[in-house]
Amino acid sequence: MIAALALALGLGVAAGACADPTPLPPPPTDLGLPAAVTEAMQGIDAGRISAHVRFLGDDALEGRGPGVRGGDIAAKYIATQFALYGLKPAGDDGSYFQNVNFVGVQSQPATSFALQPPSGDAVQLKYRDDFVVSNQTQGESADIDAPIVFVGYGIDAPEYQWDDYKGVDVKGKVVLIIVNQPPSKDPKFFNGSTLTYYGRWMYKFEEAARKGAVGALIIHRTDLASYPWDVVRSSWSNEQVYLADDKDPKLQSAAWIQLEVARLLLSKAGLKLDEQIALAGTRDFKAVELPVRLKAHVLSKVRKFQSPNVVAMLPGSDKGTPKQAVFYTAHYDHLGIDPGMTGDNIYNGAVDNGTGCGILLELAHAYSQMKDKPPHPVYFASVTAEEKGLLGSRYLGAHPPIPAAQIALDLNYDAIAPIGVPESVNVTGADRISFFPTVEKTAKSFHYEIEPDANPGAGHYYRSDHFSFARVGVPAFSIGNGTRFAGHTKEWGKAQEDDYTTNRYHRPGDEWTPEMDFASNAALARYGFALGWQELLAPDTVSWQAGDEFEAARKKSAKAP
Repeated sequence: MIAALALALGLGVAAGACADPTPLPPPPTDLGLPAAVTEAMQGIDAGRISAHVRFLGDDALEGRGPGVRGGDIAAKYIATQFALYGLKPAGDDGSYFQNVNFVGVQSQPATSFALQPPSGDAVQLKYRDDFVVSNQTQGESADIDAPIVFVGYGIDAPEYQWDDYKGVDVKGKVVLIIVNQPPSKDPKFFNGSTLTYYGRWMYKFEEAARKGAVGALIIHRTDLASYPWDVVRSSWSNEQVYLADDKDPKLQSAAWIQLEVARLLLSKAGLKLDEQIALAGTRDFKAVELPVRLKAHVLSKVRKFQSPNVVAMLPGSDKGTPKQAVFYTAHYDHLGIDPGMTGDNIYNGAVDNGTGCGILLELAHAYSQMKDKPPHPVYFASVTAEEKGLLGSRYLGAHPPIPAAQIALDLNYDAIAPIGVPESVNVTGADRISFFPTVEKTAKSFHYEIEPDANPGAGHYYRSDHFSFARVGVPAFSIGNGTRFAGHTKEWGKAQEDDYTTNRYHRPGDEWTPEMDFASNAALARYGFALGWQELLAPDTVSWQAGDEFEAARKKSAKAP
C-alpha cells in the first residue's frame, strides 16, 4: 500500500532527483576509517533524501499528525524502507513499531478566559488571539475560578539558591509565569546566557503542577521565547498530546497569553509589567497574589490513540553484551491539519522534519550496503509526537530496546535546511560530552567551521529529541546547519534561516519544492556517518563532562540491573 501510494504520487527515488543538488566534495580520508566506510560515505545521495522528503511532505500525508491517517502512513513508509534495507526490527513483538499510548486533547472554540478584577466587569479574552490553552488532565471540560499568583519565572532551582515559589501557597490557584529564565552572564548561574531546562515552557508547566496549581499562564514575549506568537498559536491551537500512562501531576489549564494581556492583567493590580519582569530577574523578587481571578471554561475533545516510534537495528559483531551501540534519531511527526484555518491548512513539515527523516533513511541505507558488520549495533529510530513535547522520544528513552548504559551516543537530525553545500555546522551540546574532540576533528576534516550557538537563550538543546536520551544519561546532541554555505556569505545563510523561521516554520508553507538543494542534507548525513563510525571503532564509550547536569543519570544507568 505504501509503495503504491509513493508510485501514485510520482515520488519514486528518481523523482527526488528533479532538483539537481550541488555536487559535494569527496569525503575526507584522514579520519582513520576503513576504506569500505569511506566508500559507503561517498555513496550517500542527496537525490534519495529529496525523494523521501517529497513523499513525507506531500499533502496526501496530511501533515503527519500522530495517531491519524497521515502519521500512520509516514510510520509505515519508514518501516518499509528499513525492511527493504534488510535492517532488523527493534520494536514490539518482532516488528519495527514501538507502540506508544497517547491521549489527544483538542481545545474547542467554546473555550473561554476572563480576567475578573475586584470590581467592575470582567475582561474577556479571545481564544487564539489572546490566549491558547490545553487541559493536561485530559478531561473533556474544566471550570476554573481562582486567584492569579505572579511567580516571576516560576523556577525552583536549589543548586542556584533560587525559588520563585518561596513564601507563597499556589495550591488550587493559577500562576502567572514569565517565559525563559533570570538573565545572567555568569556561567555558574543558570548557565549564563545559555538557556537551561528551567527556562523551557515544559518545565514551567511541570513545576506549577508539582506545586499544586490548577492552571498556569506563561507570558509570551518574542525575544525571550525566541519565536513569535504565531508559532505558539499554530502549535497550541492544534491537538495537544500526552502520554496515556503519565502519572505526574497535571494542570487543568496550561496556557500561554499574549504580552499585552499580561500587561493589562498586572495593571489591574497597579503593577507595571516591564518593571515586574526586571524585578523577577533579581533575588529581591517575591511572588505576589494579584487581586484578579481567572474565570475559565476549558472545553476539550479527547481521544485515546496509539502512534508508533519506528525502530530498526543493524547488528554488530560484538561477542557478548554490546557496550557501545550508536543511535541515529529523527522525528517523523508534524502538526497535521488545522480545521479552523481557511485555505491551505495542511502543515506539511517538509523541512521540519521530513529532512531529518530523509537523512535517517539515507544513513540506514548507507550502513546496510556495507558487507561487513560494524563492531557494535547501530539503531535507527524515527520517533513520533516530537511536536507535542518530545513525547515519542521520551517514551523511547524510558523504554529503549537495549539498556541506556549500553548506548554510547545518540546523533539526532531535526529540520536541516536544503540550501546547498555547508561550510559550517551546529552541534549544540556536543561540548558537554567526552566525544567532542572527535566532533571537532571530524569537522576540520570536512572543512566545516563549528559555529557556536547564535542564540543560546533559545534553549535549542532542550527542544529536540536528543534531549530525551540525555535526560536518561545517554550522551546525545543534534547535528545541524550553520550559516556558512559555499558561494554565499554568512549573512546570506542567516537570512535564509530567518526567512524560514518567519515564513514557513510551523506553517503550511513548509513544503517540498523543486528548487531545494539537498546537498546540505547529504553533507550532514556524511558527517554523522563519519562520527558514528568513529565511536563504533573507539576503544571506550562516551561520557558526560564532569559536573554536567546529565552525568548523574549516566552513572545511575550504569548501576541499573
